[in-house]
Amino acid sequence: MKLSRTDVLLMAFCTGLIVANIYYCQPLVILIAKEFGLTESHAGKITYLTQAGYALGLFLLVPLGDMFERKKQILLITCLAIGALLLAAFAHSFLLLEIACVLIGASSIIPQLVLPMAANLSSDQDRGPTVGIIMSGLLIGILASRAVSGSIGFLWGWRTVYFMAAGICFLLLLLMARRFPQSRPSFKGTYNELMSSMWYYIKTEPVLREASIINFLAFSILSAFWTTMVLFLANPPFNLQTLQIGLFGIAGAAGALAAPLVGKFSGGQNPRKNLLVGLILQLLSIAAFYFTGSHLYLFVAGIILIDIGQQAIHVTNQTRIYAILPEARNRLNTVFMSVSFVGASFGSALGLWLWEQGKWPLFCWGCGAVIVLNICIYKFYSGKIKINIDAGNSN
Repeated sequence: MKLSRTDVLLMAFCTGLIVANIYYCQPLVILIAKEFGLTESHAGKITYLTQAGYALGLFLLVPLGDMFERKKQILLITCLAIGALLLAAFAHSFLLLEIACVLIGASSIIPQLVLPMAANLSSDQDRGPTVGIIMSGLLIGILASRAVSGSIGFLWGWRTVYFMAAGICFLLLLLMARRFPQSRPSFKGTYNELMSSMWYYIKTEPVLREASIINFLAFSILSAFWTTMVLFLANPPFNLQTLQIGLFGIAGAAGALAAPLVGKFSGGQNPRKNLLVGLILQLLSIAAFYFTGSHLYLFVAGIILIDIGQQAIHVTNQTRIYAILPEARNRLNTVFMSVSFVGASFGSALGLWLWEQGKWPLFCWGCGAVIVLNICIYKFYSGKIKINIDAGNSN
């Protein structure tokens, strides 16, 4: 079966709404801190617990897409997501909310099952653009989630956000059951053999190692920013409310618009060049954040740069790993995305720590150092990654 344009757009729509579950909590930290009588930095733990849960779900559940029929797996995990979101909405203690956030993360892995499904059903020429379009839906979902949760949380409370998310997932469950295609598995072994094979790919595939390491650090920067910016904007000189903070997510829409364009260039003879562009854009964004002062136009410019930079890095790396072994796309994606979201969890924790130690200036210096380290890793691998011109992929 070949994917039509409608199929790809539907997948982008569903992935965007489901991935939003991971990011609803970020603008809500201030409201949650007030309800449970916590400091804002302590309440911020739910951001990296959600991301850690996502990494756990990626590692344990996504590989099963190579072993079982993907559509059934997608529907079952969506049911689990609905239960986790309702648990968060009814949480009567911060501990229960922390547990719910881990479960929300672990059950919001649907995009990482949809992407390999789309890659399997796409031709070699269409794979990059298809991944780019679905990644656009993904990023729009991330950005919209912050704006929507900030607005709804401000007007009707943070619990309403989770009730809304559960309702959205229920409607998506019905839509995906009706419209998603079947996707047959290719792996015939046991679960232990399935998991063991991932370590083999880590040892034998340098492209997978490079893409995973670079994405770990790139995601840590993005996550550190979106977690810490809430504290930055909520304090002097801005003193913004949750509603206003959430609206800054819209500024990152340029990153979503850039994803299909990046996808078109990510399957060329040397897609690695996109990685350096993305890293430089991230570094420029940190410079804009550092010199923001009381000038929010610099802050908005930084948001646009950091999101476009992240898209250049992520879409390029994801397209590269899908070209390695078609029969093992779920396992390769598991390694890649698990490492990426461990990086996201690490970044949230790092951002909160840098904020506590030295507020916004130290945060910017710390993130700048991480990006420079990532550029050094890129340069290190430049002499080790062979460019396969005939296949049109980086290997």
